[in-house]
Amino acid sequence: MGSVSGDMCYVWQCYRVPQYNQLLQENELYRKLSAYINSLASVEDSDFANLVTGSRSNDVVLSLDPNQTVFDSYLGARVAWTNVVGESDGRRCFVLRIRKKDKRRILRPYLQHILAKYEEFERELKLYINCESRRLSDGRWRSVPFTHQATMETVAMDSDLKSKVKSDLELFLKSKQYYQRLGRVWKRSYLLHGAPGTGKSSFVAAMAKLLCYDVYDVDLSQVSDDADLKLLLLQTTPRSLILIEDLDRFLIDKSTTVSLPGVLNFMDGVLSCCGEERVMVFTMNSPDQIDPTVLRPGRIDVHVQFGLCDFSSFKMLADSHLGIKEHRLFPQVEEIFQTGASLCPAEIGEIMTSNRNSATRALKSVINALQTNTANKIRLTQSSSGRSTEESAEPGGVICRESVHTVREFRKLYGLLRRSGRKEEPLDLGSTDKDAPRNGS
Repeated sequence: MGSVSGDMCYVWQCYRVPQYNQLLQENELYRKLSAYINSLASVEDSDFANLVTGSRSNDVVLSLDPNQTVFDSYLGARVAWTNVVGESDGRRCFVLRIRKKDKRRILRPYLQHILAKYEEFERELKLYINCESRRLSDGRWRSVPFTHQATMETVAMDSDLKSKVKSDLELFLKSKQYYQRLGRVWKRSYLLHGAPGTGKSSFVAAMAKLLCYDVYDVDLSQVSDDADLKLLLLQTTPRSLILIEDLDRFLIDKSTTVSLPGVLNFMDGVLSCCGEERVMVFTMNSPDQIDPTVLRPGRIDVHVQFGLCDFSSFKMLADSHLGIKEHRLFPQVEEIFQTGASLCPAEIGEIMTSNRNSATRALKSVINALQTNTANKIRLTQSSSGRSTEESAEPGGVICRESVHTVREFRKLYGLLRRSGRKEEPLDLGSTDKDAPRNGS
């Protein structure tokens, strides 16, 4: 009580540090202050404090409860921080109280001290997701700790390609003055495209870990219109990775509320220049059906294609999932890959995870899966070859009847022909000519 009553004898100067500014952009100083204040020993002495789990499951972290005050000292001066939460709108801010006689002497050095302390903390990356604007009045983004374990070392992909992308990212981090000299915004954009399960999302996590950037995951289904998409971009912070996954699905779907011009402005419009040291990443299954204006240089700086697993990627998966660099079954696996068999890295990784207690069993399961994949490819190729041979029977053409009958018998063997008089059901292979068996009869 003595210290509180003593504080009342002084004239205080107050400063507010809001969580968001007038444009609803996150105030970085607020985030750094939050980490610093919660690290103070005096938090334990406040009337109320929250006990929460830290970044590690066995860590317990203290955080200041709303509308509580803690004290700090710097260069012999006493200061107070209050965590204020508005009752009506829920807006948050920290209020600094400092004696007026100490203001000029310590204010700026004290703030620099806080920023320097923040840099010493082990920075926890965050994953931001956008929420519906109707529900929240204090910003569109909500964050959770970004704990994805993928790194550049653990991602299974072509080694040369990975090294090139890694070098490009590292060069980007050192290029602030270069971009300023060019008169360009310090940002870079990447397109990751490939079939599902080829590792695009894991590579995004690895990029964020390498850069030490927070991730803003833009969910276009939660965006009401083009203006709303601009607002989301405006509320992101520097030193961040902005991600839109499955962009091709939204561009092809004409019913989406975001237009093509809206997406283009998001990628390289005027607002994309409001903030530096950003990396934009877009993922697609295939860019073939996408308007070329989306993919032009300037909007997309680097194209990265993710293919199916090859033997080099397989060895990386075996090392990360099974802890083995060599095995007597590796030559057999390599031989199967050379025949053209392949699976996506996610499929092979899951097989290894399911059999991780026995490396030999895991590799045998991978071999069986690859062999099944090869057999399916041969079956589909021969089936397709039989249909195309029958369908291309034109006057003057030469048809090898023996090969036609061989394919027909192969199809009967696998139940692809139905009993005479029944309508044949099409194979799930895109488009299939249902009349092919009748033409050849």
